[in-house]
Amino acid sequence: MMAGVRLVGVWKEFEGVVAVRDMNLEVRDGEFMILLGPSGCGKTTTLRMIAGLEEPTRGKVYIGEDLVADSEKGVFVPPKDRDIAMVFQSYALYPHMTVYDNMAFPLKLRKVPKKEIDQRVREVAELLGLMELLRRKPRELSGGQRQRVALGRAIIRKPKVFLMDEPLSNLDAKLRVKMRAELKKLQRHLGVTTIYVTHDQVEAMTMGDRIAVINGGILQQVGTPEEVYNRPSNTFVAGFIGTPPMNFLEGTLLDDGRVDFGDFHLRLTAGQLELASGYTGKTLTLGIRPEDIYDVDISPVHDEENTIRGRVDILENLGNEKIVHVSLGGYSLTASLPPESRVEEGSEVGLVVNIKRAHLFNEHGEALF
Repeated sequence: MMAGVRLVGVWKEFEGVVAVRDMNLEVRDGEFMILLGPSGCGKTTTLRMIAGLEEPTRGKVYIGEDLVADSEKGVFVPPKDRDIAMVFQSYALYPHMTVYDNMAFPLKLRKVPKKEIDQRVREVAELLGLMELLRRKPRELSGGQRQRVALGRAIIRKPKVFLMDEPLSNLDAKLRVKMRAELKKLQRHLGVTTIYVTHDQVEAMTMGDRIAVINGGILQQVGTPEEVYNRPSNTFVAGFIGTPPMNFLEGTLLDDGRVDFGDFHLRLTAGQLELASGYTGKTLTLGIRPEDIYDVDISPVHDEENTIRGRVDILENLGNEKIVHVSLGGYSLTASLPPESRVEEGSEVGLVVNIKRAHLFNEHGEALF
């Protein structure tokens, strides 16, 4: 039986330091939820409170309909009674046991009959492609194989919820890409509610049904990968999601609909201007992603009022794209251009800003659009 997870007003303090602040989050039954944020933001602490490895200072935690932690009522259900399974960054396999015995161990602890253990080990081994490795010991396995065994040991218990704390971070880049796809496919197959902690926004974007972005212990935004990418709620989310990161330009909104950046201007659309009404004369931050800035010579968008010129300081040729760092006035802009662009380092370049794809943030960093 699966279950969703709900955190209601959850706080966690360590010796007066607030690690998680007023966390309200609902993870749906069967959902793959990503907790994303920089190191030290509180995502692992949140996961550990769901697991029962940390007790909330304040607030409530539910797994399904069961209240497993409530600071006011003094409720705290220990980890072994929460019907969850955790997969950590370190594989934590028993080195003296075979793959078979490592996977069977959780069931042996629960005194499951030997015949059923054998059946379930083989079912999970088949699912994870481990059948040929059952008699090997961890030292005889690659990193990816060991991670599969750790996953198998979690799956075999048939828990209500999987909790994963950066399980792929010890793998090399190529294997991480492969394991991302395998993990997502596995979660779809099992349909088990999964909460996955990572600081890698590519992992978050490619794997999650929804992403919970956390910074400084505070939940910044929850949404699908498309929502957090295309409609970030604030400058932190906008800057954290996307590679290369979003460009931010600080300027003043003029009464004629232009934003003044000193050495150049950009003109907002009528719809954007309506959303920014009331901010005329105020300092705002305009955000534009590198892929929404085009080389004027091959631009799919023609917009003279939003064409600017600058000097190419650095050009990174990645084959499928060219990342150019352009200085103009007191700003440095990053643009992601197609390989056919003929820009060169040290040369002047005309850039068209696709203003329809721009974001505008107020003085508190909150998105206006």
